[in-house]
Amino acid sequence: MALQTRVKLAKLDAPKVHGLDHDTLIRIYRTMYLSRRLDDREIQLKRQNKIYFQISSAGHEAISAVMGLFLRPGVDWIYSYYRDRALCLMLGVTPLETLLAAVGAKDDPSSGGRQMPSHWGHPKWNIVNRSSCTGTQFVQAVGAAEATLYYEAHPKALAQAKKAPLGEYVNHERGEIVYVSSGDGATSEGEFWESLNAACAMKLPLLYVVEDNGYAISVPIEVQTAGGSISKLVRGFPGLHLSECDGTNPLECYTVCKETVQYCRERRGPALIHAHVTRPYSHSLSDDEKLYKSPEEREEEARRDPVSKFSLFLVREGILDQKQIEALEMEVDNEVREAADQALVAEPPPIDSILTNVYSPEIDPTSDSFEAEARLHGAPKTMVETVAATLADEMARDERILVFGEDVADASREESLKEVKGKGGVFKATSGLQRKYGADRVFNTPLAEASIVGRAIGMATRGLKPVAEIQFFDYIWPAMMQIRDELCVMRWRSNGSFKAPVVLRVAIGGYLTGGGVYHSQSGESIFAHCPGLRVVMPSTALDVAGLLRTAIRCDDPVMFLEHKHLYRQPYNRSENPGPDFTIPFGKARVVKEGSDLSIITYGAVVHRAEVAAAQLLREGINVEIIDLRSLSPYDWEAIAATVGKTHRVIVAYEDMLSWGYGAEIAARIADELFDELDAPVRRVAAMDTFCAYQPKLEDVILPQVSHIAAAVKQLLEY
Repeated sequence: MALQTRVKLAKLDAPKVHGLDHDTLIRIYRTMYLSRRLDDREIQLKRQNKIYFQISSAGHEAISAVMGLFLRPGVDWIYSYYRDRALCLMLGVTPLETLLAAVGAKDDPSSGGRQMPSHWGHPKWNIVNRSSCTGTQFVQAVGAAEATLYYEAHPKALAQAKKAPLGEYVNHERGEIVYVSSGDGATSEGEFWESLNAACAMKLPLLYVVEDNGYAISVPIEVQTAGGSISKLVRGFPGLHLSECDGTNPLECYTVCKETVQYCRERRGPALIHAHVTRPYSHSLSDDEKLYKSPEEREEEARRDPVSKFSLFLVREGILDQKQIEALEMEVDNEVREAADQALVAEPPPIDSILTNVYSPEIDPTSDSFEAEARLHGAPKTMVETVAATLADEMARDERILVFGEDVADASREESLKEVKGKGGVFKATSGLQRKYGADRVFNTPLAEASIVGRAIGMATRGLKPVAEIQFFDYIWPAMMQIRDELCVMRWRSNGSFKAPVVLRVAIGGYLTGGGVYHSQSGESIFAHCPGLRVVMPSTALDVAGLLRTAIRCDDPVMFLEHKHLYRQPYNRSENPGPDFTIPFGKARVVKEGSDLSIITYGAVVHRAEVAAAQLLREGINVEIIDLRSLSPYDWEAIAATVGKTHRVIVAYEDMLSWGYGAEIAARIADELFDELDAPVRRVAAMDTFCAYQPKLEDVILPQVSHIAAAVKQLLEY
């Protein structure tokens, strides 16, 4: 792999663009050359084992640097590509800051040493911290652009966002746009197409730049993209302004970027620039392009090198002579050398910072401040009615709250509301909210779960409080990347500079007598396994009111699991507890006190445990029941107390027995409370299979009252 920037100069064959003064032309070249030299220095440091990873921006410098002339630092919002080094330098990121990321220093502004270098992030310049995942940024940028339009119409929401934690980084200015970029490979991801669909439908001020270097690591463009051109594929999107340019020619890039940015600032809709660039270095230092690129192809890339081409142009046009070019380059070389020297002696992150910013350091939803007294009044409501009532209260209090998902609105065609009752969700959990708060706060989305979650992340990053609905837990899996690699990790990976306190409402569970495989799934343990994500699952209407309000008011992402079977049960109804009723996360509820054995459970199994306990009591067996309510965090103190009281314990849950949520509880009891036990910890759960449509089969598969009662008797006989 080449280390030197200087390669054979090529003849400039692009047309000139007038209107660029000498200072701007020199600034463009200086930024391009600085970007390349930082790449070269990182490669050198990696080979000396002084940094741990390197991925270069070589060949992408021209389009990246020129775009930086038109984006407003700290005003526009940036979802960058890992090859956007020149853009970030143009916006204000310093050479030292880029190298602090390379060494993983404590003062690295992008992540504090938590992420690989070139994963740009800088709150001062609105550069939203990015992950390694390809394509996930597109739908988040859509959410950020939605926030731009929302704040224009809702200044109160902006004022509320500025008062929230990290509010100092919440801003909005007239004419701002959102920029999102990627390589050509990421356009194969579904989120790219989902984002275009949403951006064009809403005419968002969103600017896409696809930096096409012809390869996704080793996969060439003709294999990656049908027809070998993303421009051809996106041409039919309504309202999408499309431009294609030589991304190695700063003059051609200047004309295209100027026109495209203006299009977005004028609120005419989204735009996409397809920039043809080159990649003279391997994908990263973990890759070797010689294994799949021929010598002829690599030589052709060298001839298109944007740095050497622009250097030649500046000399030929008399803007700089050769000595001035050399002086500029020497100045940059010295700047890079000094920055590297400082970075190499920079302090690493302290070991005790590992758990910092996994969750919000400002708002603790497990604290006593969320312990509130219920002030019950009115007629009893079911769980599903309580969801709607709680959302209505919170939306009145906080204009940052937006409710969206598939079917959540009363009617997307507002003119129909005069003639129809309205949908309000397949379970009616959001019924009436659109009528009360308007279609810009309660709205339907396309049927695209990754997009729903990704858009919510983008909104939350901008300071809004999205409450998004995934209609059925069974269909959450397309959003798994957005949840696990983006939503959970945003605060930690940015070292607290960005956050995504989204509330995801998800209907979950079986016992539907006909739900079948795809409307009865559990699987909460998968999400409880995600650091940074709070997971709660109420079993009563009162708990819905308290926990949902806590979920909205806390500053962490929350998965709020609503059991479908419990939505309309008469036994778990509650009067309205008042608009300020909250319940701390990690605080279990003692459903029934007992002395012989403890059942630790949650969700729909709580009531089944109650029925089993009533039957057993008639036989002289007194069972204690603990409803966890909150799965991550969970109430270990309550678990320890009940085990210490009865010395026998059953963990009952609806998910499959093996690898299920109860396995963690049972293991920890055995690990830490072994001396308190008079018998082994027993689990009662679903069979290790799928939930069947035929009710007689479902009754056998899922844990029932009889299963719980039988397990209690067996354990008492031990």
